[in-house]
Amino acid sequence: MPHNRQIVLDNRPQGEASASNFKLITTDTPALQDGQVLVRHHYLSLDPYMRGRMNESKSYAQPQPLGEVMIGGTVGEVVDSRHPKFKPADSVVGMGGWQEYSVVDANVPGNLRRVDTTHVPLSHYLGAVGMPGVTAWYGLVKIIEPKAGETVTVSAASGAVGSAYGALAKARGCRVVGIAGGKDKCDYVVHELGFDACVDYKEHQDYLSLSKALKAACPNGIDGHFENVGGMVLDAVMLRTNAFARVAVCGMIAGYDGAPLPMANPALILVNRMKVQGFIVSEHMEVWPEALSELGQLVGSGKLRPRESVAQGIESAPEAFLGLLKGKNFGKQLVRI
Repeated sequence: MPHNRQIVLDNRPQGEASASNFKLITTDTPALQDGQVLVRHHYLSLDPYMRGRMNESKSYAQPQPLGEVMIGGTVGEVVDSRHPKFKPADSVVGMGGWQEYSVVDANVPGNLRRVDTTHVPLSHYLGAVGMPGVTAWYGLVKIIEPKAGETVTVSAASGAVGSAYGALAKARGCRVVGIAGGKDKCDYVVHELGFDACVDYKEHQDYLSLSKALKAACPNGIDGHFENVGGMVLDAVMLRTNAFARVAVCGMIAGYDGAPLPMANPALILVNRMKVQGFIVSEHMEVWPEALSELGQLVGSGKLRPRESVAQGIESAPEAFLGLLKGKNFGKQLVRI
């Protein structure tokens, strides 16, 4: 069995996360038991939710235990198997964590899933045709419930969730406006992802200025919004919402370092009779097959061309993750292992 390099959570952040919170160790991979599968990881997914897991405070998920491998989605290939449904060289997706290999109990439903790489590249099963894509699908289809002709917006529009959201919304006949940081990201959102417009939040010092730019991009107001960021971005969107607008709240990355995120105009929820709903996509596994089917078709047909930022080597994961929290990535953030 191979040696395995792993990154564990060594200590909890005090305020902003840093590379010193993590530790790289090498362990021996245990021998397989009946029903287990040995997977060699090719890509590791880095996602904002991991920052919340690093804290000890109560959240929607259990804190990441100290001294254990950091949680994370992975894709790779089966190296050895003692389970009848998996064989060597199978391409698989699972939650293998920040390490080069994982030993998976394949008898537990959902622990490991075979994927077809004929039309969809393996790495996309961690992004557009994986958890981020399904997240976009659920927020749009089940919470926002868009109608053709409506205007919908999304923050972090160039990322893994935002790019999938745009393709899904365009397929439903919506006007789609993104919010992203920087001219390059906004150009990508419009010219490659096919959004109708994109607003660069970095050009604005406060939510009132950003809201004016959104008014120009959304002359008929906003009917549905998908929130990944919070803070100034959400405040700006709130001022542009129409009556009976729907907001799907997926993330609040602006507050992941523990600072409070007050809302400037909460009365608009009442004035506009808005629906504001938070959700966790792992609580809605019943929709995954339908969502993954549509997302796979969008990627396979070229209607969704997701972009990726790829760091090299398991040792690069901490710095790549910290960069993700500051918006340094362009598209889905991965680590090639």
